Amino acid sequence: MIRHILVRARLGAALWAAAVFGFPVAVTAAPAEIAVIIDDLGYRYAEGQCAIALPGAVTLAILPHTRFGAGLARAARASGKEVMVHLPLQPADASANPGPGALWLDMDREQFHAALFTSLAAVPHAAGVNGHKGSLLTRHPGHMAWLMSALRRHGGLFFVDSYTTPSSVALQLAEEFDLAAGRRDVFLDSDPDPEAIRLQLRRLRALSLQRGFAIAHPYPATLEILETALPVLAEDGIRLVPASGILRHAKTAAAPRDGG
Repeated sequence: MIRHILVRARLGAALWAAAVFGFPVAVTAAPAEIAVIIDDLGYRYAEGQCAIALPGAVTLAILPHTRFGAGLARAARASGKEVMVHLPLQPADASANPGPGALWLDMDREQFHAALFTSLAAVPHAAGVNGHKGSLLTRHPGHMAWLMSALRRHGGLFFVDSYTTPSSVALQLAEEFDLAAGRRDVFLDSDPDPEAIRLQLRRLRALSLQRGFAIAHPYPATLEILETALPVLAEDGIRLVPASGILRHAKTAAAPRDGG
């Protein structure tokens, strides 16, 4: 996501990253960290329970106004998992409906805030927000200013830019409103093939030597792979932390677009 992370990497992990990427990775004096956000939760109970049961400090991003969203949020909090609102935002593709509670470009400020606060209230215990879709709305400074101002007033929720377009100004506006904020590094499963997910996990492990923030979806293959992969991170000197744990790190680097 991208906030620079100071790392203490084992020599083996540094050499592994060099072998994968063809260049050495600088090592400093703090542990490497990764945050993993599971998106799109709320519509299906079984997938939500599987996400809650994942080992370690994964963060669960729950869609508002979904059948199981509020209950999953409470269960996640009870299990010690961090909860976010997976806030529907207007995409560039007019045929792609982001779902109930979406924020749209043609809303005035009053309509925008009414929809936003209703969505925030629909996900109990949320500590932060990230966007569901949003490749159109996140390009617009005025609407992003409305959003960040409201999040600041609503208890200072943190914000993660899912970065579905390189034209997004969401992170810039979040920082201008002094919110804890960041931007994802990797979509783990933009290709749901298990081998592609494993490749993205290897990429994330290497990136964690400098920074680490990933977004995943509750596909069965993703959850199955994470169940076995997450406990192994400590062997590489990498600590799994909630999304809010990454955001204390300073400036961001650009992330490639690989989501929609």
